[in-house]
Order: sequence, then structure tokens, then C-alpha cells
Amino acid sequence: MSKEISLVTGGNGHLGNNLIRLLRSKNHTVRTTIRNSNNTAPFKGLDCEVVQADLLDRASLKKAFKNVTHLYAVAANFSMWAKNPKAEIYDNNLKGTENVFDIAKECGIKNIVYVSSVASLDFTALPAHVGNGYNKDRRNWYYNSKNDSDKLALELGEKYNIRTVVILPSAMIGSHAHKLSYSNNLVYQILNGEIPVDTNVTLNWVDVKDVAFGAYQAMLKGKDRERYILSNPTHTTLQDSVKIAADLYPELKLKTPKKVPKCLLYSIAGLMEFSSKITGKEPLLQRHYLDMFYGLKQDYDISKSKNELGFNPKPSKQALEDALKYLKNDYKAP
Repeated sequence: MSKEISLVTGGNGHLGNNLIRLLRSKNHTVRTTIRNSNNTAPFKGLDCEVVQADLLDRASLKKAFKNVTHLYAVAANFSMWAKNPKAEIYDNNLKGTENVFDIAKECGIKNIVYVSSVASLDFTALPAHVGNGYNKDRRNWYYNSKNDSDKLALELGEKYNIRTVVILPSAMIGSHAHKLSYSNNLVYQILNGEIPVDTNVTLNWVDVKDVAFGAYQAMLKGKDRERYILSNPTHTTLQDSVKIAADLYPELKLKTPKKVPKCLLYSIAGLMEFSSKITGKEPLLQRHYLDMFYGLKQDYDISKSKNELGFNPKPSKQALEDALKYLKNDYKAP
């Protein structure tokens, strides 16, 4: 093991940081990349090498990938909205994936665990599983980027003879967060009573530490050019999520979000989108997001991950309760 170097891209992110902690607990030599070399707070007390690199800067990747044997490709642009989403989200994620594999080939890396997302699954047949293909809905540029980056990673892995295992996490929540991820932020909003209405969009909560373990197992046991869903089997509604928080913290007097007709939500989303064009801030609700996910029960078949990786996540209710406790008692905003 002493000659092996595991590299985690985006080690200051939620999954990346938890993955580093897991690898170090198993005595792996770890290197990680961050875009901002001043952002070292997430690595306090962690015995890992931190180097500056950007997925769009091939020269920086070449320096970071030197002598690496195992690559965890975690970093990506996780944004649901941008002024120019094709360029800022889609093109960046596709180019970043291409650069990672190109430089990995140059540096002789033979093993890559590539972090995709359940966003790249086909939701027309539920519970979704890896055998039913890719997401056919092309209305969201982030989902498009995960869909096409997933395919590209497998294609380049085959082309370059790099063992490539793809993992697809759902809504990752929980501790060791140095900034709020998209999913953890939603839990934080629930905790603060900032969910006034039920958008009829369900969540599939999974503890980030379970995903980190799944990524590690994928490196050890995952089959080349195979995809593995890292989620819980069943969804949680927004109303149930708030109820779990209300039962855990009755003193907060959290109110159950009210159900609102889709037509009204659609109108509100339109107004928010119009406002975002002026303010430049992401709208809280978008029409195409409602089109894609209103009423969709985000259930997944994780039998392949259980059988081949030994993936056995804590139940979603426990994952949510643990995340609520962490965000209420231990999380400190940067």
C-alpha cells in the first residue's frame, strides 16, 4: 500500500472530504485537489497532501496526477441554475471529464471511480435502476451534463484501457460539511422552517458517509465499465421530511408545508425565473424542474450495489435525523 497514492478531486466538497477521511482511516496515502489553494480549512487535522488544480486546466491536472494509482473523480459543477447554463454547467462538466481521463491516460492511472448522479438515470420506469438506460429528459442542463459525462467517462475508460467504475449517489446529507451542499442546504431550510409549501417533489436521502464507503468499495470491488446506484431504496416526501424534523425538535414548532396546485406553483416559478434574470440569483423554483419531478417518486433499485459492493446504507429517516442533529448542533458556517 505504501507505493499507492489515492487522489480525490474536489476534496473540500462534501463527498470528497468524507472520502478522504475514510481513506486515511484505512491508512491510504491520499492526495487531493482544490481550485482555491487558500481553502485549507476542510483539511485541518487530516494527513493528506493538498494541491491546487482545476479540471479545466490540463497542466495543473498533470502535476496533481503524477504517481497516482487510484483516482476518485469527485469534483464537478453541481449547479441547478446559471445565467448561461450550457457554457457554465454543461460544457464545463463535459470538458472536465474529458480532461480527467486524458491526463489520467498520460500519467498511467489504471483505476478510476467516477462520481456521476442518479440524475443520469431514466426516471420513466420506477424504481429506477442502471439497466433501464439514461435520462431521456433534456430540459435541465445540470441533468444533461451528468447524463452525458457519465456516458463519456465509460467511453474514455474503454478507449484508454482504464478500469472505470461509475457511482450514482442520490441526495447526500450529513456531517463534515464545510459549506452547505445543495442537499444539506435543503435540510437546513427544513430545520429553519423555510419550507412554506409542498412542491410535490420527493427526496431520496442518503448519508454522505455511506456514499463515501460505496465509492471506496467501488474502487476495491466494482466491475469495469459498470454503474452502481448509491441511494436508499425508497423516497421521502417533503411533508414527511418536515414531520421528521418536527418530531425530533418539537420546540421549533415547525409547520407542515401546505400542498399547492401545480398550476399555481408553475406561475410562482415563472415569476421567480423572471426575477432571477434581473438579480442574477438562482430562483428557488423553476418550471422545468416541476415538469421533470412533480409527483415523481424517487425510488431506486440498489440490489446491484448491495450484492457487488456490500453497500448497505442507513435508512433514509435515520440519515435525515443525523443530518438534522449535525446541522443544528455542530455545523459552523464558514
